[in-house]
Formats: sequence, structure tokens, C-alpha cells
Amino acid sequence: MTQLNNVIQEIERVSGISCQSAQISSVGGGCINAAYQLKTAETSFFIKTNQPHLVDMFVAEAEGLQEMSALNAVRVPEVICYGEVQEVSYLVLEYMSLGSLRGAATGRLGEQLAQLHQPIQPYFGWHRNNTIGSTPQINTRASDWISFWQQQRLGKQLEFAAGNGFNGSLQRKGERLLEQIPEFFTGYQPSPSLLHGDLWGGNAAADQAGNPVIFDPASYYGDAEADLAMTELFGGFGNDFHAGYRSIRSVDGGYQTRKTLYNLYHILNHLNLFGGGYLGQADAMMSQLLAELRG
Repeated sequence: MTQLNNVIQEIERVSGISCQSAQISSVGGGCINAAYQLKTAETSFFIKTNQPHLVDMFVAEAEGLQEMSALNAVRVPEVICYGEVQEVSYLVLEYMSLGSLRGAATGRLGEQLAQLHQPIQPYFGWHRNNTIGSTPQINTRASDWISFWQQQRLGKQLEFAAGNGFNGSLQRKGERLLEQIPEFFTGYQPSPSLLHGDLWGGNAAADQAGNPVIFDPASYYGDAEADLAMTELFGGFGNDFHAGYRSIRSVDGGYQTRKTLYNLYHILNHLNLFGGGYLGQADAMMSQLLAELRG
């Protein structure tokens, strides 16, 4: 609790709000960080903490939220402060009372994500590396999306998988797939958009007014289809979401194949984070993609 007291002092210093009689309670739902609600007489804050050496993870998350906020397309939690104090790293956000995303809010999120993707960014990658879950995500700037996806996304996850003992068929298929990735982009030239980067159902909700909110980003500049593809993974967001997206931004016909290529990255990441339960799914996705090329 001493560590939290140091974080609370930083909140007071930055916000100017007294936390003298504040109530703090643990918040569940995360598997990487400890999380808390700090309730003061004036407002509430959401606090994440972790080991000091993971401070860069919080810095990158804060900067991703701030960059999305600056585009004023979709609501994200306001960043209050972040950093490292007395043997703890931390990120403090506004506390939001959130509910499930449903009804009209689902379609609005589709429209707002499309608006987030509209501005053309200067390069692929980002100004810093970050994490996807707790896995390092390399964001070295690039002018070519295909090589970026080969080397810094699928290639890296396959390297991590080999280090975790997943070899054999996964690596053989992965090597063939990496060589043939350019074939999935025939007639399609992606432009760099600001991406949330980890947009599955658990990272989106609605506020009390019914406005969509997204959080826990793994942001970088990339093909908008990579964000869109993940919205179809792990249950997805449904037809209203996709209709809303397409009402603002057109989607290339080749997306129906490329979405598997993009979601393979996340399944490989889950394989590396959580183990062999995802091996069969990753192998099947690679087989599907290689069969598309043979067809």
C-alpha cells in the first residue's frame, strides 16, 4: 500500500485534487497489471501498477491513448499521469463507468473507428516500440507495409514461438507464408492509419450516455484492415459495427482473405502468451492462407 500512496501523491500533484479522504478499491479483469479505483470527493481515477522495469509499457499505452484522443474520432479514457515512483510503475486514467457495447453504440463505434483510420499518417510503424499484451511489439519506422508485416509482425511472432518450443509444422508453414505475403497484396496498396492495435471485444465498451469507448491500445501506424480484422476475432462486434464502418470508409474486396493473415498475428501472440491451446488454430490459419495462394 506504500507504493500506492506514492502514486496517489503524484495524482494530487498533477490533478490538484485532494485525495486525503479518498477510498481505494481493487478492480478485477486484467491479467497483466494490478488495477484500482481511487474515489475522491470530487472524482474517481483508474490506476494500473506493475513492476518498475515495465514503465515503458505504460508510457506507450498513455501515448497511444493521447494520440487517439487528439484525432477526436472515438472516445478514449483521459490520461492523468504515468511514470515510475518508489519501486512501482503506474498509469492513471480517468475512471469511467462502462457497460457492454450494444445497440446503436455498436454501429457508432464502426463509424468512429473508420474516422480514426481516415487521416493518412507519415509512415508505417510508430515513434516507439510497445507491447501487445505483454509481448514486445516492434514498431521500427518503414515505408513499405508488406516488409513491415513480414519482419516486425508475423516474423517476430514466429521467432518468439520458436523460442517457446513451437517448431515443426508451424515454422515450416510460417517460412513459406512469409515468403509469399506479397501475393496477398496484389492490386492493393495500404496507406498508414493510426491503429488501436488490439481491438477485440474486451477493449471496447459504452459509457453511461451510450457513447463507444476504446482502451488498452497497442497503437502504431498500419493498414486499417489490421484493426478491422481483429474486430472479427474472439466473438467480434457484429453486423451493425461493420455496416457503420463501411458507411464511412470503403473496404477492399481482398480484405476477406487478408483478415486471416492479420488475425494470425494475434493467434500467434496468444500461442506465445498462453501456450499450446492456440497451436492448432494457428496451424489451420496458415494452411488456409497457403491454400488460398495455391487456389
